[in-house]
Amino acid sequence: MTFKLRVHDVAYPCEGILFDKDGTLLEFLHLWGPWAETMLRQMEESLTERGATFTVDRGDVLGTKHDGAGKIIGYDPQGPFVIATVDESNGLLAGQLYAAGIPWNESITMIRKFSSVAMREVRQNKLAEPMTGLIPFLQQCRDASIPMAVVTSDSTAAAETHLDWMGIRSYFTSIVGSDRVTLGKPDQESVMLACNELHIRPDRAIVIGDSNGDMQMGRSAGASCVIGFCPQDQAADHLHDADVIIRAYEELGLFPNEI
Repeated sequence: MTFKLRVHDVAYPCEGILFDKDGTLLEFLHLWGPWAETMLRQMEESLTERGATFTVDRGDVLGTKHDGAGKIIGYDPQGPFVIATVDESNGLLAGQLYAAGIPWNESITMIRKFSSVAMREVRQNKLAEPMTGLIPFLQQCRDASIPMAVVTSDSTAAAETHLDWMGIRSYFTSIVGSDRVTLGKPDQESVMLACNELHIRPDRAIVIGDSNGDMQMGRSAGASCVIGFCPQDQAADHLHDADVIIRAYEELGLFPNEI
């Protein structure tokens, strides 16, 4: 039996669903906020020891918003903190150290060391929490035998780990991380690979993500519908290429094609 996904009273052909991970399946700041805080703190300490500072405002290093105590409370949805791969982030952060006067070879070595410390804390704390309403929707898809995949800018191994922490790994047939493709988001390659592994046509796939790169990726692959996911407390004006925007998973419903 084939299904349609109903969103805001519009039905889209649905033979499979492809999800972004961070900010779509899991609460982004819960997992990655502490990582970014640890990275920035280590960088600031090293720069202070050398009598230097960031060459830009602290929040502009990765595109983060901080409270008075330095805790990250928000982010630029179009910034590197949200969109960049780990390698891209490391290059960006090493560039900040280099701009502050530290030789490049030292800068990249320092960032790799800092990243190791920050990622160790992430693994110890396991602060991956599913988005509100996600699990009932995943169960609805499973009950309807709709195959699902994750397409992420994170590594495949990291994505597998985070899904395991949330107890939802078994819902997904395919996990496509940045290490499995030549061209990452917004290129269509991740969607094409995931659809191939789900044994579905791209024009019968639904893509759900929280960045405009996800929307562009789905559009370039010819997806049936590209859905921008944006919780109520966030602005959605960055999702320029979404077919539709949802604020909660409760807005989605699967129905047999004949209905």
